[in-house]
Amino acid sequence: MHKDHHNKEHGQHPHMCGCKKKILLTLASVLILLLFVLSISSIVGISNKVKEGRYIGQSNEIRNSISVSETGEVFAVPDLGIITLSVISEAKTVASAMSDNTENMNSIIQAMKDQGIEDKDLKTTSFNVNPRYNYTENYRERILAGYEVSQNLQVKIRDLDKVGDVIQRATDSGANDISQLQLTVDNKDELKEEARKQAIEKAKAKAKELTSQLGVKLGKVITFNENTSSPYYPMMFEASMDSVGKGGGVPDIQAGENKISVSVNVTYEIY
Repeated sequence: MHKDHHNKEHGQHPHMCGCKKKILLTLASVLILLLFVLSISSIVGISNKVKEGRYIGQSNEIRNSISVSETGEVFAVPDLGIITLSVISEAKTVASAMSDNTENMNSIIQAMKDQGIEDKDLKTTSFNVNPRYNYTENYRERILAGYEVSQNLQVKIRDLDKVGDVIQRATDSGANDISQLQLTVDNKDELKEEARKQAIEKAKAKAKELTSQLGVKLGKVITFNENTSSPYYPMMFEASMDSVGKGGGVPDIQAGENKISVSVNVTYEIY
C-alpha cells in the first residue's frame, strides 16, 4: 500500500511507464527505418551518377556517323595590283646616302600620285641604314667603306592597265629595285561565300550517295570544318636604271585569273 501510494504521489503508475516505453521503442524503430531508406536512396543516387559519368563526352563516339570532304572553287580576274618599289643608296657618309635616298623616294611618291594613286594606297614598309665594309685579303680585318640606305614603298594599283606605266615612272624617278608584284582580288568575301556554298552542296550530295549505297539514312550535321585558300603567285620583276626608263620600254603585264577555293569537312549522323 505504501509503494502504490508512493508511485501515485509521483505520477509513475506502472501502466503509464509501460506506455512510454512502447512509444519510445516505436519512435526509435521509425527513425532507424528512415535512416535506412535514406541510406539506400543515397547509394542508388550515387550509383546512377557514376553510370552517367561514364558516358559524359562519349555521345559523339558511340553515335554512328559518316564524314565527307569536298572543295568549291571560284575563278576571278584580278582587280588589284600590289608592288614594292625600292631605293638603295650608297655613299661615304650617312648624310650623303640619306640625302640621295630621300630625294629619289620623294620623286617616286610624287610620280605615283601623278598616276592617280591615292595616299591610302602608298605605304612605306621599311627604312634601313647599314654600314658597308671592305675586307683585307686575308679577311682578318674589315674597313668601313661607307653606308647604305634602303627604303621600300608598297604601292596598290587599282587600275591594272596602269601597272606597266607605274613601273616605268618608278624607275624613271629613281627606283632601282622593283619586286613582289601581286595581282589579286580586292574583295574576296563574296567569292569565298560562293566557293563555300559549292563545297557544302557537293559534300551533302556525296553524303546522300554514300548513305544510299550503305543502306542507312542521313541525319543531322555533327561537326563542320572549313579551310579557305586563295593563292597568289608574286611576279619577281627586276629592273635596273640602265634598262627600264632608258629605252627598255613599258612592260606588258597580263592579269590572267585567280583561283579562290574553300574546302569543307562535314560529319553527319547516320541511323
